[in-house]
Amino acid sequence: MYIAAHPDDENTRLISYMSNEVKARTAYLSLTRGDGGQNLIGPEIRELLGVIRTQELLAARRVDGGEQRFTRANDFGYSKHPDETLEIWNKDDVLSDVVWAIREFKPDIIINRFDHRRAGRTHGHHTASAMLSMEAFDLANDASKYTSQLELTQTWQPKRLFYNTSWWRYGSQEEFDKLDKSNMINFDVGVYYPSKGMSNNEVAALASSQHLCQGFGRLSQRGSQQEYIEFLKGEPLQKNEDIFSGIDVSWNRIEGGKAIGNILKLVETHFNFKNPASHLPQLLEAYKLLQNVKDEHWKTVKTKELKTIIEACSGLYLEVSAKTPNAAPNSNVTLDMEVLNRSNANINLVSYSLSTLERGITKNITLASNQKLNFEESITISNNKNYTTPYWLNKKSSLGMYNVENQNLIGLPETPRAVFVDFNLMIEGTPLSIRKPVIYRYSKPDKGELYRPFEIIPIVSASISDKVFIFENDQQKEIEVTVKAGKNNIEGYVQMAYPKGWSVYPEKQKVEIANKDDIQKVVFTVIPPKNQSEGLITPMVNIDGEFYTDELIEIDYAHIPFQTVLMPSESKVVRLNIETRGKNIGYIEGAGDVVPESLRQIGYNVTIIEPEQISPENLTNFDAIVVGIRAYNIVEDLKFKQKFLLEYVKEGGNLIIQYNTSRGIKIDNLAPYNLKLSRDRVTDENAAIQILEPNHPILNFPNKITSKDFEGWVQERGLYFPNEWSKEFTPLLASNDKGESSKKGALLVAKYGKGNYIYTGLSFFREFPAGVSGAFRIFANLLSAEKADKPSFKN
Repeated sequence: MYIAAHPDDENTRLISYMSNEVKARTAYLSLTRGDGGQNLIGPEIRELLGVIRTQELLAARRVDGGEQRFTRANDFGYSKHPDETLEIWNKDDVLSDVVWAIREFKPDIIINRFDHRRAGRTHGHHTASAMLSMEAFDLANDASKYTSQLELTQTWQPKRLFYNTSWWRYGSQEEFDKLDKSNMINFDVGVYYPSKGMSNNEVAALASSQHLCQGFGRLSQRGSQQEYIEFLKGEPLQKNEDIFSGIDVSWNRIEGGKAIGNILKLVETHFNFKNPASHLPQLLEAYKLLQNVKDEHWKTVKTKELKTIIEACSGLYLEVSAKTPNAAPNSNVTLDMEVLNRSNANINLVSYSLSTLERGITKNITLASNQKLNFEESITISNNKNYTTPYWLNKKSSLGMYNVENQNLIGLPETPRAVFVDFNLMIEGTPLSIRKPVIYRYSKPDKGELYRPFEIIPIVSASISDKVFIFENDQQKEIEVTVKAGKNNIEGYVQMAYPKGWSVYPEKQKVEIANKDDIQKVVFTVIPPKNQSEGLITPMVNIDGEFYTDELIEIDYAHIPFQTVLMPSESKVVRLNIETRGKNIGYIEGAGDVVPESLRQIGYNVTIIEPEQISPENLTNFDAIVVGIRAYNIVEDLKFKQKFLLEYVKEGGNLIIQYNTSRGIKIDNLAPYNLKLSRDRVTDENAAIQILEPNHPILNFPNKITSKDFEGWVQERGLYFPNEWSKEFTPLLASNDKGESSKKGALLVAKYGKGNYIYTGLSFFREFPAGVSGAFRIFANLLSAEKADKPSFKN
């Protein structure tokens, strides 16, 4: 088992090597789902980003052959020390989840990605993952710890624990070469797999390239490559050559396993690639012997693997496709079943059992070679079937932990499918049942055959057009609610829940939708109070006396399966005292954020500027130009267009650049003067802010910025601040995490020619979606720089 903190932390070279070369059952335990990171491919952040990264991990494991597990830890963002991490996570709960993963997976070997001895010198999540692994290594075999787990599993003692080290841990290859490596094992992970036509490094590159939302698409590598692991604890190594030395990894390790191993070894040695079905008698004999094994863990694991091999060798094709991609409770769904035996083996379809029916359906049909059989069945989705949504999002989470009470769910990568079919077969006289989940198969003219999971959804859902509504004065706004039908003939009404002091008109609106998947849009008038106020509004759809308050969110990217997520449908409303100047804003998109939509909320006309549209003529149309997060990391064309942006400033323009990372920046002249980015960040969202230049115009016009504007921030103050700049820049703010020196690079302003160049690492891309009022006021001032002589465009 490989253990680390986040999606993308895993060493896919090592996972692929262990799975494909060593042939070890290999899993990656990621303590979090990566919810606190950034998204390079779309607007999803926080919980929805965690859903995407979960699926990207599963996609990576499908490539490198590993399995995937998690804990309930919530990735709350960058942490500078494991003490902070373990306090926010709830150390005991996460530790129990690591123990549970070890007891369930029962690894002989554990390899940590990170060093448990580097507290405070790297990401706190990273160090914490290694520290928890060190503790769990011993606790997993202690029957007095986490005793409730032992009602479902048994204690387990891994044999050895390692740390996956490398030269970068020691600063350089030269320093690493000097080390005493007597406590390390190294092996060449650059092996070639003739059956795949690829080397291990190529497989690993394909696996890590599944992490697209983090920009991990990369070139493949080939050739010899050494991997090092340092022994930490457990049974002493023998000869430092094999991590499994002294451990029986054969079938002999379980009672009754020797006979099974002998059979499967003969199949492996004499495998008939032209007619794999010729091995069915031996495989079925091994299967029957396996059912008598007393070790329930290995019986379960190996039965699943052996069924997969038998299905493949017999050329069986079993599929269950629904006529619709989703259905609500009490809905009827037609299933198309395809059964095909593509071998000469003697196979009978005895019956099939549907998860929605109490009794199986008897068939007793001989499956003639290559003669397809199709069956159609109608099922009704029962009322007690849970909706299809990530199980860890079913209950409200804390900052550091997801709330999951069902022990059997803890650690699973996704929610088990509720609708499936068990095909009960007789293969060469041996009864065998193979389970298939119901899927939805369809085609598109420009893409061909496609698959997506079959989902159970509510009979109705509702969403609001935006997640944040900013009321810059006491004038009412019209807010649109979209109601979507999950079944035919929906009738009812929708009303709004809203904060005290606010008003909504009308009180109710009728909902009447004839066809499933159709929508009805209704508009409510929301009237804010006179003074500053904020709260949540939620659409409540009443159907036959029952209220539905969830939004149905669909995540559709080509590299992962289609995802359906149910989240509470709520939007934040903020009555904000804010003034603005300037009107027309040009926005150059970066790695994906909702800043343009947020600026429109406070009355700006925002135009998205494509890189090819960046020209002196076009830029003069805007009162300010804003560059999106990490744009200089991902937009290649900016290296050619930067001169026009700087010329725009020189001629009197106002340019605001949001954070970029120092690694992989595409240009040399990020600013008109010397400006050096760093890894500096302030991760405590409540860290005190010092206003360095209280009289500076940007902090006074058109809104007076005070420490109150930094209240209620989420996840962090900011990230990747510059740490060096020329005298032309004026730092406006200072802040720091506990125990650290003051960081002054969060907001830098420089005059250049007639205009203003502004660089900010403040995390506006997180604060705007959270409706943080002070963030809007600060950004309005950035956009209003040098516009004191221009009238406000507000009423």
